[in-house]
Amino acid sequence: MLESLAPFYSNLGGLILCPLLGSIILFVIPDSRIRLIRSIGLCTSLITFLYSLFFWVRFDNSTAKFQFVETIRWLPDSNINFSIGIDGISLFFVVLTTFLIPICILVGWSSIESYEKEYMIAFLICESIMIAVFCMLDLLLFYVFFESVLIPMFIIIGIWGSRQRKIKAAYQFFLYTLLGSVFMLLAILLIFSGTGTTDVQILLTTGFSERRQILLWIAFFAFFSVKVPMVPVHIWLPEAHVEAPTAGSVILAGILLKLGTYGFLRFNIPMCPVATLYFTPLIYTLSVIAIIYTSLTTIRQIDLKKNIAYSSVAHMNFGTIGMFSLNVQGIEGSILLMLSHGLVSSALFLCVGALYDRHRTRLVKYYGGLVSTMPIFSTIFLFFILANMSLPGTSSFIGEFLVLVGAFERNSLVAVLAALGMILGAAYSLWLYNRVVFGNFKPNSLQKFSDLNRREVLIFLPFIVGVIWMGVYPEVFLECMHTSVGNLVQHGKFD
Repeated sequence: MLESLAPFYSNLGGLILCPLLGSIILFVIPDSRIRLIRSIGLCTSLITFLYSLFFWVRFDNSTAKFQFVETIRWLPDSNINFSIGIDGISLFFVVLTTFLIPICILVGWSSIESYEKEYMIAFLICESIMIAVFCMLDLLLFYVFFESVLIPMFIIIGIWGSRQRKIKAAYQFFLYTLLGSVFMLLAILLIFSGTGTTDVQILLTTGFSERRQILLWIAFFAFFSVKVPMVPVHIWLPEAHVEAPTAGSVILAGILLKLGTYGFLRFNIPMCPVATLYFTPLIYTLSVIAIIYTSLTTIRQIDLKKNIAYSSVAHMNFGTIGMFSLNVQGIEGSILLMLSHGLVSSALFLCVGALYDRHRTRLVKYYGGLVSTMPIFSTIFLFFILANMSLPGTSSFIGEFLVLVGAFERNSLVAVLAALGMILGAAYSLWLYNRVVFGNFKPNSLQKFSDLNRREVLIFLPFIVGVIWMGVYPEVFLECMHTSVGNLVQHGKFD
């Protein structure tokens, strides 16, 4: 039965087009048919998620080659083609993308009261573009789709943002990314002029000179570091998170931050191995500064969203340390940590969204004593707070442990300094939970005392299962990425 369906679910192009076709269907439906619009949007995203699972089931763990490869001639005279495929590094980022979009649609099910159809269309188009980014095997088209993500996200923040500064935040998000993209475009032109192609599979086997590697590495770094984000180009992230709607924050934290680290893994490290070794001390320095600085900044935040946003910067920079440890343990830990962050941080933003929908404020000073009025929320919030501080048995612990193992092999001092992030993470996580859930009850500040409803509990349930599954049995994930990561390390002669 499965073999007979192989042509259907081995088509990556179909996976990219599925949410796009759903958005086209929504476009022709009258705005007054709200129930139908919501149902089609949710069904399209769920079908896309189930579709992506087929690629996980069919994935061959024994090879490091790109799988499910499809090529369409685009600019044949320039040798630039629409080529897509996935390996063990990109597989789970695709699955994570398709997993989070249905959640985003469910989050806006009742909270979005204007432009509902456009809201569904924006997220489905965003999903299609992000899947294409993780699957793209042509450097120029990767750049095109990477930049295209800005358009729906700019609209999501600017239209459905929660406060008056949402337009400023949208422009800041747009301009920061656009500024770094200039360097990436120059790097692509340099590569194309020297090799005559932008095919990633060919470029990964092309040996660039040491000088050219350094130039390309710097250009790629300027592009991807904004998306991670690394200090000092992280300023846009807390502002964008605070002003974005809850679903926008889920996409920002869950997927868009991973585009930068994915770019490092796909381009900087394998294409410029000599330059990577040369600049590794720089990455370590910036990452350690970011971990300590943003962790200390998180402790003093009075806005719930800013608190989680700054902690996201710390976790993502923890991942870059593992990535540039340039060994199998560090890189696999980095990927696991990014996947875990996509679940835990997204769930924490959903917790904040649940509070904001009821009380219309995100300031910590107005909360307290929720354990007596919202016991279900308090329990779920505690679970993700513990996961955020890397409690053993959760997904974050496995990722951070492997990162520290890999970093210790490369530089023990960096591992010790990075471990401070785990201590500070426990400090700001427990401090936040204590202020929100325990303490004095403030009835004058909070008007609505309803606990989580059935829909909200069902939204959190997949996150809980994913965090425990990855924390208790990570082998399911590691076995898919091991061959690709091993090939990456061996290709760069880092071991």
